[in-house]
Amino acid sequence: MFFLLSLSSTSAAGAAIAASNFISLSKKSLSLHYLSLIKTARKPYSCSQFSTTMSINLNSHAFAGNPIRLKTPKSSDPFSPTSAFQTLKTLLLSHTHEPSSPDFKVLPFRKGRPLVGSVCDASGSGGKPSWHLGWLSLGECRAFLENSEVNLNEDSLVYLGFTAEDDDVYWAIDVSEATGLVSEFGARQFCFVELRTLMVATDWIDAKAMGELAVAGHARALLEWHTSSRFCGYCGAKTVPMDAGRRKSCSNELCKRRVYPRVDPVVIMLVIDKENDRALLSRQSRFVPRMWSCLAGFIEPGESLEEAVRRETWEEAGIEVGEVVYHSSQPWPVGPSGIPCQLMVGFFAYAKSLEINVDKEELEDAKWHSREDVKKALTFAEYKKAQRTAADRVDQICKGVEKGQNLSADFSVESGELASMFIPGPFAIAHHLISSWANQVVVNGAETHSKQPGF
Repeated sequence: MFFLLSLSSTSAAGAAIAASNFISLSKKSLSLHYLSLIKTARKPYSCSQFSTTMSINLNSHAFAGNPIRLKTPKSSDPFSPTSAFQTLKTLLLSHTHEPSSPDFKVLPFRKGRPLVGSVCDASGSGGKPSWHLGWLSLGECRAFLENSEVNLNEDSLVYLGFTAEDDDVYWAIDVSEATGLVSEFGARQFCFVELRTLMVATDWIDAKAMGELAVAGHARALLEWHTSSRFCGYCGAKTVPMDAGRRKSCSNELCKRRVYPRVDPVVIMLVIDKENDRALLSRQSRFVPRMWSCLAGFIEPGESLEEAVRRETWEEAGIEVGEVVYHSSQPWPVGPSGIPCQLMVGFFAYAKSLEINVDKEELEDAKWHSREDVKKALTFAEYKKAQRTAADRVDQICKGVEKGQNLSADFSVESGELASMFIPGPFAIAHHLISSWANQVVVNGAETHSKQPGF
Protein backbone atom coordinates (compact mmCIF):
# COMPACT_ATOMS: atom_id res chain seq x y z
CA MET A 1 0.00 0.00 0.00
CA PHE A 2 1.86 2.95 -1.33
CA PHE A 3 0.21 5.52 0.90
CA LEU A 4 1.94 4.15 4.00
CA LEU A 5 5.37 5.55 3.27
CA SER A 6 7.04 8.13 5.43
CA LEU A 7 10.81 7.99 4.99
CA SER A 8 13.16 8.00 2.09
CA SER A 9 16.57 7.03 3.44
CA THR A 10 17.48 3.39 2.93
CA SER A 11 19.06 3.43 6.38
CA ALA A 12 15.73 4.40 7.92
CA ALA A 13 13.16 3.76 5.25
CA GLY A 14 12.49 0.25 6.42
CA ALA A 15 10.57 1.96 9.17
CA ALA A 16 8.55 3.94 6.72
CA ILE A 17 7.63 1.60 3.94
CA ALA A 18 4.37 0.02 4.86
CA ALA A 19 4.12 -2.17 1.84
CA SER A 20 1.42 -4.76 2.00
CA ASN A 21 1.47 -6.91 5.15
CA PHE A 22 -2.04 -6.36 6.13
CA ILE A 23 -4.75 -7.80 8.25
CA SER A 24 -4.74 -11.01 10.22
CA LEU A 25 -8.01 -12.92 10.31
CA SER A 26 -11.39 -12.39 11.72
CA LYS A 27 -14.82 -13.80 11.40
CA LYS A 28 -17.91 -13.11 13.66
CA SER A 29 -19.05 -10.53 17.21
CA LEU A 30 -17.95 -10.26 20.83
CA SER A 31 -19.01 -7.71 23.37
CA LEU A 32 -15.54 -7.16 24.71
CA HIS A 33 -14.66 -4.31 26.99
CA TYR A 34 -13.27 -1.50 24.95
CA LEU A 35 -12.95 1.97 26.22
CA SER A 36 -13.50 5.52 25.15
CA LEU A 37 -10.06 6.64 26.22
CA ILE A 38 -10.87 10.27 25.61
CA LYS A 39 -14.23 11.39 26.99
CA THR A 40 -14.26 14.68 25.19
CA ALA A 41 -12.38 15.28 21.96
CA ARG A 42 -9.59 17.76 22.20
CA LYS A 43 -9.94 20.74 19.96
CA PRO A 44 -8.06 19.99 16.72
CA TYR A 45 -5.42 22.47 15.80
CA SER A 46 -5.00 24.00 12.41
CA CYS A 47 -1.55 24.55 11.02
CA SER A 48 -2.80 27.96 9.90
CA GLN A 49 -2.23 29.15 13.46
CA PHE A 50 1.46 28.62 12.71
CA SER A 51 1.36 30.84 9.59
CA THR A 52 0.63 28.13 7.05
CA THR A 53 -2.43 27.18 5.05
CA MET A 54 -2.14 23.42 5.44
CA SER A 55 -5.63 21.96 5.20
CA ILE A 56 -5.17 18.82 7.31
CA ASN A 57 -5.85 19.30 11.02
CA LEU A 58 -4.24 17.19 13.72
CA ASN A 59 -4.18 17.08 17.50
CA SER A 60 -0.72 15.48 17.34
CA HIS A 61 1.32 13.26 15.06
CA ALA A 62 0.12 9.71 14.57
CA PHE A 63 1.26 7.52 17.51
CA ALA A 64 1.79 10.61 19.70
CA GLY A 65 -0.75 11.97 22.18
CA ASN A 66 -1.19 8.80 24.26
CA PRO A 67 -4.17 9.46 26.58
CA ILE A 68 -3.07 6.79 29.08
CA ARG A 69 -0.95 8.09 31.96
CA LEU A 70 2.20 6.14 32.84
CA LYS A 71 3.11 7.48 36.28
CA THR A 72 1.40 8.42 39.53
CA PRO A 73 2.69 10.92 42.12
CA LYS A 74 3.10 8.13 44.68
CA SER A 75 4.05 4.47 44.22
CA SER A 76 1.40 3.58 46.78
CA ASP A 77 -1.40 4.89 44.57
CA PRO A 78 -3.61 2.00 43.39
CA PHE A 79 -2.99 2.94 39.73
CA SER A 80 0.82 2.97 40.00
CA PRO A 81 2.85 0.17 38.36
CA THR A 82 3.95 -1.13 41.78
CA SER A 83 0.50 -1.23 43.37
CA ALA A 84 -1.26 -2.44 40.23
CA PHE A 85 1.29 -5.23 39.83
CA GLN A 86 0.75 -6.43 43.40
CA THR A 87 -3.01 -6.43 42.85
CA LEU A 88 -2.53 -8.32 39.60
CA LYS A 89 -0.49 -11.05 41.30
CA THR A 90 -3.12 -11.43 44.00
CA LEU A 91 -5.91 -11.76 41.45
CA LEU A 92 -4.03 -14.29 39.34
CA LEU A 93 -3.14 -16.43 42.34
CA SER A 94 -6.59 -16.34 43.92
CA HIS A 95 -8.57 -16.72 40.68
CA THR A 96 -11.03 -14.16 41.99
CA HIS A 97 -12.87 -11.52 40.01
CA GLU A 98 -11.08 -8.24 39.55
CA PRO A 99 -11.96 -5.48 42.03
CA SER A 100 -14.29 -2.64 41.18
CA SER A 101 -11.43 -0.19 41.66
CA PRO A 102 -9.20 -0.15 39.81
CA ASP A 103 -10.57 -2.17 36.90
CA PHE A 104 -8.02 -4.05 34.78
CA LYS A 105 -8.23 -4.01 30.95
CA VAL A 106 -6.01 -6.23 28.79
CA LEU A 107 -5.15 -5.73 25.10
CA PRO A 108 -4.02 -8.94 23.33
CA PHE A 109 -1.44 -8.79 20.53
CA ARG A 110 -0.60 -11.49 18.02
CA LYS A 111 2.62 -11.16 16.03
CA GLY A 112 2.68 -7.42 16.66
CA ARG A 113 -0.98 -6.93 15.74
CA PRO A 114 -3.47 -5.61 18.29
CA LEU A 115 -6.94 -7.06 18.68
CA VAL A 116 -9.55 -4.70 17.19
CA GLY A 117 -13.18 -4.50 16.26
CA SER A 118 -15.09 -2.18 13.96
CA VAL A 119 -18.36 -0.28 14.31
CA CYS A 120 -20.41 2.01 12.10
CA ASP A 121 -21.61 5.25 13.65
CA ALA A 122 -24.54 6.30 11.50
CA SER A 123 -25.32 9.32 13.64
CA GLY A 124 -21.86 10.84 13.77
CA SER A 125 -20.11 9.86 10.56
CA GLY A 126 -22.75 8.91 8.02
CA GLY A 127 -22.46 5.21 8.67
CA LYS A 128 -18.75 5.08 7.95
CA PRO A 129 -16.87 2.38 9.88
CA SER A 130 -14.27 3.09 12.52
CA TRP A 131 -12.05 0.64 14.36
CA HIS A 132 -11.54 0.36 18.11
CA LEU A 133 -9.20 -1.60 20.35
CA GLY A 134 -10.47 -4.95 21.65
CA TRP A 135 -9.96 -4.56 25.39
CA LEU A 136 -10.65 -7.63 27.55
CA SER A 137 -11.33 -7.72 31.25
CA LEU A 138 -8.84 -9.77 33.22
CA GLY A 139 -11.52 -12.42 33.68
CA GLU A 140 -12.20 -12.61 29.95
CA CYS A 141 -8.48 -12.82 29.23
CA ARG A 142 -8.11 -15.68 31.71
CA ALA A 143 -11.06 -17.52 30.11
CA PHE A 144 -9.68 -17.18 26.58
CA LEU A 145 -6.19 -18.32 27.58
CA GLU A 146 -7.21 -21.05 30.01
CA ASN A 147 -6.63 -23.95 27.61
CA SER A 148 -4.14 -22.21 25.33
CA GLU A 149 -0.37 -22.38 24.94
CA VAL A 150 0.01 -18.97 26.64
CA ASN A 151 0.54 -18.97 30.39
CA LEU A 152 -1.30 -16.05 31.96
CA ASN A 153 0.89 -14.83 34.81
CA GLU A 154 2.32 -11.59 36.13
CA ASP A 155 5.33 -11.84 33.82
CA SER A 156 3.25 -12.20 30.66
CA LEU A 157 1.37 -8.93 31.20
CA VAL A 158 2.97 -5.54 30.52
CA TYR A 159 1.73 -2.43 32.33
CA LEU A 160 0.62 0.32 29.94
CA GLY A 161 -0.74 2.91 32.35
CA PHE A 162 -4.03 4.13 33.73
CA THR A 163 -6.87 6.61 33.39
CA ALA A 164 -7.85 7.77 36.87
CA GLU A 165 -11.07 9.36 35.68
CA ASP A 166 -12.28 5.97 34.43
CA ASP A 167 -10.78 4.00 37.33
CA ASP A 168 -8.97 1.70 34.88
CA VAL A 169 -5.51 0.19 34.57
CA TYR A 170 -4.34 -1.07 31.18
CA TRP A 171 -2.15 -4.04 30.28
CA ALA A 172 -0.91 -5.68 27.09
CA ILE A 173 -0.18 -9.36 26.46
CA ASP A 174 1.44 -11.24 23.59
CA VAL A 175 -0.76 -14.22 22.63
CA SER A 176 1.15 -15.21 19.48
CA GLU A 177 1.67 -18.76 20.75
CA ALA A 178 -2.06 -19.35 21.34
CA THR A 179 -3.08 -21.08 18.12
CA GLY A 180 -6.84 -21.16 18.63
CA LEU A 181 -7.49 -17.55 19.54
CA VAL A 182 -7.77 -16.21 16.01
CA SER A 183 -10.85 -18.29 15.27
CA GLU A 184 -12.33 -17.65 18.72
CA PHE A 185 -12.09 -13.89 18.34
CA GLY A 186 -13.05 -14.09 14.69
CA ALA A 187 -16.26 -15.85 15.63
CA ARG A 188 -17.14 -12.69 17.57
CA GLN A 189 -16.16 -10.23 14.84
CA PHE A 190 -12.81 -9.25 16.31
CA CYS A 191 -9.49 -9.67 14.56
CA PHE A 192 -5.76 -8.98 14.87
CA VAL A 193 -4.81 -6.15 12.51
CA GLU A 194 -1.46 -4.80 11.32
CA LEU A 195 -0.65 -1.53 13.10
CA ARG A 196 0.32 0.07 9.78
CA THR A 197 -3.13 -0.71 8.45
CA LEU A 198 -4.76 0.85 11.50
CA MET A 199 -2.54 3.89 11.03
CA VAL A 200 -3.97 4.49 7.55
CA ALA A 201 -7.52 3.58 8.63
CA THR A 202 -7.49 6.12 11.48
CA ASP A 203 -9.41 9.34 10.95
CA TRP A 204 -6.72 11.85 11.85
CA ILE A 205 -9.20 14.56 12.92
CA ASP A 206 -10.85 12.16 15.41
CA ALA A 207 -9.07 12.69 18.76
CA LYS A 208 -10.40 9.44 20.23
CA ALA A 209 -9.23 7.39 17.26
CA MET A 210 -5.81 9.04 17.31
CA GLY A 211 -5.58 8.30 21.03
CA GLU A 212 -6.32 4.62 20.49
CA LEU A 213 -3.69 4.47 17.75
CA ALA A 214 -1.15 5.97 20.17
CA VAL A 215 -2.06 3.39 22.83
CA ALA A 216 -1.68 0.55 20.32
CA GLY A 217 1.69 1.89 19.16
CA HIS A 218 2.97 2.23 22.72
CA ALA A 219 1.84 -1.30 23.61
CA ARG A 220 3.34 -2.83 20.48
CA ALA A 221 6.68 -1.13 21.08
CA LEU A 222 6.86 -2.51 24.63
CA LEU A 223 5.90 -6.05 23.59
CA GLU A 224 8.35 -6.03 20.68
CA TRP A 225 11.07 -4.83 23.03
CA HIS A 226 10.29 -7.72 25.40
CA THR A 227 10.61 -10.16 22.52
CA SER A 228 13.94 -8.74 21.34
CA SER A 229 15.48 -8.46 24.83
CA ARG A 230 15.00 -11.98 26.19
CA PHE A 231 18.72 -12.33 26.87
CA CYS A 232 21.28 -10.04 28.46
CA GLY A 233 23.44 -8.32 25.88
CA TYR A 234 26.39 -8.37 28.27
CA CYS A 235 26.57 -11.95 29.61
CA GLY A 236 23.95 -13.80 27.56
CA ALA A 237 21.83 -14.93 30.51
CA LYS A 238 18.05 -14.74 30.40
CA THR A 239 16.38 -11.49 31.40
CA VAL A 240 13.33 -11.28 33.66
CA PRO A 241 10.61 -8.58 33.64
CA MET A 242 10.69 -6.00 36.42
CA ASP A 243 8.46 -3.07 37.41
CA ALA A 244 5.35 -4.62 35.83
CA GLY A 245 7.19 -5.13 32.55
CA ARG A 246 8.50 -1.56 32.29
CA ARG A 247 12.11 -2.76 32.47
CA LYS A 248 14.07 -6.04 32.63
CA SER A 249 16.92 -7.37 34.69
CA CYS A 250 19.60 -9.95 33.95
CA SER A 251 18.94 -13.18 35.85
CA ASN A 252 22.66 -13.81 36.32
CA GLU A 253 23.48 -12.94 39.95
CA LEU A 254 26.98 -11.89 38.92
CA CYS A 255 25.61 -9.50 36.31
CA LYS A 256 22.19 -8.14 37.32
CA ARG A 257 22.28 -5.51 34.61
CA ARG A 258 19.15 -3.48 34.05
CA VAL A 259 17.63 -3.28 30.57
CA TYR A 260 15.23 -0.50 29.58
CA PRO A 261 12.88 -0.15 26.60
CA ARG A 262 14.72 0.76 23.43
CA VAL A 263 14.09 3.87 21.35
CA ASP A 264 16.08 4.48 18.16
CA PRO A 265 16.31 8.16 17.10
CA VAL A 266 16.12 8.98 13.40
CA VAL A 267 16.50 12.39 11.78
CA ILE A 268 14.15 13.19 8.92
CA MET A 269 14.67 16.45 7.08
CA LEU A 270 13.29 18.55 4.28
CA VAL A 271 16.26 20.14 2.53
CA ILE A 272 15.38 23.61 1.22
CA ASP A 273 16.95 25.73 -1.50
CA LYS A 274 15.88 29.09 -0.14
CA GLU A 275 17.20 31.21 -3.01
CA ASN A 276 15.32 29.30 -5.73
CA ASP A 277 12.27 28.41 -3.63
CA ARG A 278 12.70 24.63 -4.01
CA ALA A 279 12.79 21.56 -1.77
CA LEU A 280 14.83 18.39 -2.19
CA LEU A 281 12.74 15.22 -2.35
CA SER A 282 14.01 11.70 -2.91
CA ARG A 283 12.87 8.28 -4.03
CA GLN A 284 13.87 4.76 -3.13
CA SER A 285 13.65 1.78 -5.43
CA ARG A 286 11.11 0.24 -3.04
CA PHE A 287 8.78 3.22 -3.41
CA VAL A 288 5.80 2.87 -5.70
CA PRO A 289 5.95 4.99 -8.89
CA ARG A 290 5.75 8.78 -8.40
CA MET A 291 6.25 8.59 -4.65
CA TRP A 292 8.65 11.22 -3.24
CA SER A 293 9.59 11.93 0.37
CA CYS A 294 12.18 13.46 2.70
CA LEU A 295 15.69 12.29 3.40
CA ALA A 296 16.15 10.41 6.67
CA GLY A 297 18.69 8.38 8.57
CA PHE A 298 19.68 6.94 11.94
CA ILE A 299 21.83 8.98 14.31
CA GLU A 300 25.35 7.71 14.80
CA PRO A 301 26.93 7.34 18.27
CA GLY A 302 28.50 10.59 19.48
CA GLU A 303 26.58 12.67 16.97
CA SER A 304 24.22 15.59 17.59
CA LEU A 305 20.88 15.81 15.82
CA GLU A 306 22.08 18.71 13.68
CA GLU A 307 25.24 16.84 12.74
CA ALA A 308 23.20 13.83 11.73
CA VAL A 309 21.04 15.99 9.46
CA ARG A 310 24.09 17.44 7.74
CA ARG A 311 25.88 14.09 7.44
CA GLU A 312 22.91 12.17 6.05
CA THR A 313 22.13 14.89 3.50
CA TRP A 314 25.74 14.94 2.33
CA GLU A 315 26.07 11.15 2.17
CA GLU A 316 22.82 10.51 0.34
CA ALA A 317 22.47 13.51 -1.94
CA GLY A 318 25.85 15.29 -1.95
CA ILE A 319 24.22 18.49 -0.67
CA GLU A 320 25.99 20.60 1.94
CA VAL A 321 23.65 21.90 4.64
CA GLY A 322 24.08 24.99 6.80
CA GLU A 323 21.23 26.06 9.09
CA VAL A 324 19.14 23.29 10.65
CA VAL A 325 15.76 24.16 12.21
CA TYR A 326 13.73 21.79 14.38
CA HIS A 327 10.12 21.15 13.34
CA SER A 328 8.58 18.34 15.45
CA SER A 329 9.00 14.69 16.39
CA GLN A 330 6.97 11.52 15.97
CA PRO A 331 7.16 8.09 17.63
CA TRP A 332 7.26 5.38 14.96
CA PRO A 333 6.49 1.91 16.39
CA VAL A 334 6.00 0.31 12.98
CA GLY A 335 9.61 0.14 11.89
CA PRO A 336 11.66 -2.83 10.70
CA SER A 337 11.89 -6.07 12.63
CA GLY A 338 14.15 -5.90 15.67
CA ILE A 339 13.64 -2.16 16.17
CA PRO A 340 10.72 -1.80 18.62
CA CYS A 341 10.24 1.94 18.25
CA GLN A 342 11.94 4.75 16.39
CA LEU A 343 11.67 8.42 17.25
CA MET A 344 11.47 10.48 14.08
CA VAL A 345 12.96 13.92 14.72
CA GLY A 346 11.98 16.33 11.96
CA PHE A 347 13.99 19.30 10.69
CA PHE A 348 14.17 21.89 7.95
CA ALA A 349 17.72 21.90 6.53
CA TYR A 350 18.88 24.85 4.43
CA ALA A 351 21.18 23.96 1.55
CA LYS A 352 24.56 25.66 1.07
CA SER A 353 25.24 23.79 -2.19
CA LEU A 354 22.81 22.79 -4.92
CA GLU A 355 24.46 20.15 -7.11
CA ILE A 356 22.96 16.73 -6.39
CA ASN A 357 25.14 13.63 -6.26
CA VAL A 358 22.88 10.66 -5.44
CA ASP A 359 24.22 7.68 -3.51
CA LYS A 360 22.65 4.89 -5.56
CA GLU A 361 23.04 2.41 -2.74
CA GLU A 362 20.77 4.59 -0.61
CA LEU A 363 18.45 6.25 -3.10
CA GLU A 364 17.01 5.70 -6.54
CA ASP A 365 16.79 9.41 -7.23
CA ALA A 366 16.73 12.86 -5.65
CA LYS A 367 15.52 16.08 -7.27
CA TRP A 368 14.74 19.68 -6.48
CA HIS A 369 11.00 20.37 -6.66
CA SER A 370 9.39 23.79 -6.88
CA ARG A 371 6.91 24.95 -4.29
CA GLU A 372 4.11 24.95 -6.87
CA ASP A 373 4.80 21.33 -7.88
CA VAL A 374 4.74 20.26 -4.25
CA LYS A 375 1.49 22.14 -3.65
CA LYS A 376 -0.07 20.32 -6.60
CA ALA A 377 1.05 16.98 -5.19
CA LEU A 378 -0.60 17.86 -1.87
CA THR A 379 -3.80 18.89 -3.63
CA PHE A 380 -4.08 15.84 -5.84
CA ALA A 381 -3.32 13.13 -3.32
CA GLU A 382 -6.58 11.60 -2.05
CA TYR A 383 -5.54 10.97 1.53
CA LYS A 384 -9.07 10.94 2.91
CA LYS A 385 -10.15 8.40 0.31
CA ALA A 386 -7.24 6.17 1.30
CA GLN A 387 -8.23 6.44 4.98
CA ARG A 388 -11.85 5.51 4.30
CA THR A 389 -10.86 2.62 2.06
CA ALA A 390 -8.58 1.22 4.77
CA ALA A 391 -11.32 1.66 7.39
CA ASP A 392 -13.77 -0.21 5.14
CA ARG A 393 -11.26 -3.01 4.72
CA VAL A 394 -10.75 -3.40 8.48
CA ASP A 395 -14.51 -3.48 8.92
CA GLN A 396 -14.87 -6.16 6.23
CA ILE A 397 -12.21 -8.36 7.76
CA CYS A 398 -13.61 -8.05 11.28
CA LYS A 399 -17.06 -9.01 9.99
CA GLY A 400 -15.75 -12.00 8.08
CA VAL A 401 -16.23 -10.55 4.59
CA GLU A 402 -13.94 -12.06 1.99
CA LYS A 403 -11.39 -10.01 0.08
CA GLY A 404 -12.94 -6.95 -1.45
CA GLN A 405 -11.76 -3.56 -2.58
CA ASN A 406 -8.09 -3.18 -3.38
CA LEU A 407 -6.48 -0.77 -0.92
CA SER A 408 -3.61 0.10 -3.23
CA ALA A 409 -5.74 2.01 -5.74
CA ASP A 410 -3.51 4.81 -6.96
CA PHE A 411 -3.77 8.47 -6.00
CA SER A 412 -5.20 10.45 -8.88
CA VAL A 413 -6.61 13.83 -9.77
CA GLU A 414 -10.34 14.39 -10.08
CA SER A 415 -10.18 14.08 -13.85
CA GLY A 416 -9.02 10.50 -13.45
CA GLU A 417 -5.49 11.26 -14.64
CA LEU A 418 -2.59 10.16 -12.48
CA ALA A 419 -0.93 12.84 -10.40
CA SER A 420 2.62 13.46 -11.53
CA MET A 421 3.91 12.98 -7.99
CA PHE A 422 2.64 12.50 -4.45
CA ILE A 423 4.05 12.53 -0.95
CA PRO A 424 3.38 10.49 2.23
CA GLY A 425 0.01 10.79 3.93
CA PRO A 426 -0.82 12.86 7.02
CA PHE A 427 0.03 9.97 9.36
CA ALA A 428 3.72 10.56 8.58
CA ILE A 429 5.91 13.38 9.80
CA ALA A 430 7.29 13.67 6.25
CA HIS A 431 3.89 14.93 5.12
CA HIS A 432 3.91 17.74 7.67
CA LEU A 433 7.47 18.77 6.97
CA ILE A 434 6.70 19.04 3.27
CA SER A 435 3.24 20.61 3.57
CA SER A 436 4.29 23.21 6.14
CA TRP A 437 7.06 24.37 3.79
CA ALA A 438 4.80 24.31 0.73
CA ASN A 439 2.14 26.40 2.48
CA GLN A 440 4.38 28.69 4.47
CA VAL A 441 3.75 32.41 4.65
CA VAL A 442 6.42 35.05 4.19
CA VAL A 443 6.19 37.68 6.95
CA ASN A 444 8.34 40.80 6.55
CA GLY A 445 10.55 38.98 4.11
CA ALA A 446 11.11 36.04 6.44
CA GLU A 447 9.78 32.52 5.94
CA THR A 448 7.76 31.00 8.77
CA HIS A 449 6.97 27.33 9.26
CA SER A 450 4.69 25.23 11.35
CA LYS A 451 6.86 24.34 14.33
CA GLN A 452 4.99 21.33 15.70
CA PRO A 453 1.47 19.92 15.70
CA GLY A 454 -1.20 20.56 18.21
CA PHE A 455 0.48 21.86 21.35
